[in-house]
Amino acid sequence: MSSLAPTLQAFFTSRLAQQDASPSTVAAYRDALRLLIVFCAQQANKPPERLDIDDLDAPMIAAFLDHLERVRGNSPRSRNARLAAIHSLFRFAALRHPEHAAVIQRVLAIPPKRADRTLISYLTEPEIAAMLAAPDRGTWTGRRDHALLALAIQTGLRASELTGLNNNDLHLTTSTHVNCRGKGRKQRITPLTGNVAAIMRVWQTERAGRPEEPLFPTRRGGRLSRDALERRIATHTRAATLTAPTLKAKTVTAHVLRHTSAMRLLHAGVDITVIALWLGHESTETTRVYLHADLAIKERALARTAPAGSPPGRYKPPDKILAFLEGL
Repeated sequence: MSSLAPTLQAFFTSRLAQQDASPSTVAAYRDALRLLIVFCAQQANKPPERLDIDDLDAPMIAAFLDHLERVRGNSPRSRNARLAAIHSLFRFAALRHPEHAAVIQRVLAIPPKRADRTLISYLTEPEIAAMLAAPDRGTWTGRRDHALLALAIQTGLRASELTGLNNNDLHLTTSTHVNCRGKGRKQRITPLTGNVAAIMRVWQTERAGRPEEPLFPTRRGGRLSRDALERRIATHTRAATLTAPTLKAKTVTAHVLRHTSAMRLLHAGVDITVIALWLGHESTETTRVYLHADLAIKERALARTAPAGSPPGRYKPPDKILAFLEGL
């Protein structure tokens, strides 16, 4: 009998259940391993139920990873996420099937692929103002979206954290804050500014649902999906381009709003360790990407190293012709 099928089933029903893995993690692992099983079944010319652990050896996994990039067009980051799911399954299999130890160890030795780190995208203050003005507050949906955008930009909550908020997660008494359960099942409390707290008080009064109901529901009272959230953000971004044309060059998502919150804190002089706590990052190394993206910080550092007596600021050619030649 194949040892792969019962191991795969136990991985989801036992290991991930015991770890209290989030629905997002379970879905990501499910999708990655389903792609792997289908690929290996085609390559081995076997039905998936007859595949064994030895069929999923290191050359087969390497071929699958190559298939993800060349055929499916996955980025190195997506490829590495699929590999992380495979590694998790094989670490679990190593405890149950020592007879396959050699194959398992070779698969676990497959390294992730190095990926280019691109600069993050975030909104400027005029773009933020345009986004907040975009929803039509003469409608229920517009008022909901205005409150949602204001909360997202100020708190930097992830998309799943925003859609997962319930009415009882919003606290608008003496210490105004929002409580969320974030990535890795970690509880996080984020304070609210007076302006955002005022917006949320108005929305909470209109929302008037039970404590366990979604804070930002659909028209039918259900919970917004991530896709629905991204569609609402895209809709308001298109409307906001009328007053902030620079938005046309940006793809605004829930994660861009999260980046915007972090950059506002950084510009306000908040320490990087506090920003990491604010965003719910495991390590400040994750948060340092905002330092790389902030040109103003680099310019201030450059100004401190400039020779004495030199004028501050960027170099500007003294003539249009020289400016043209400098730009070549």
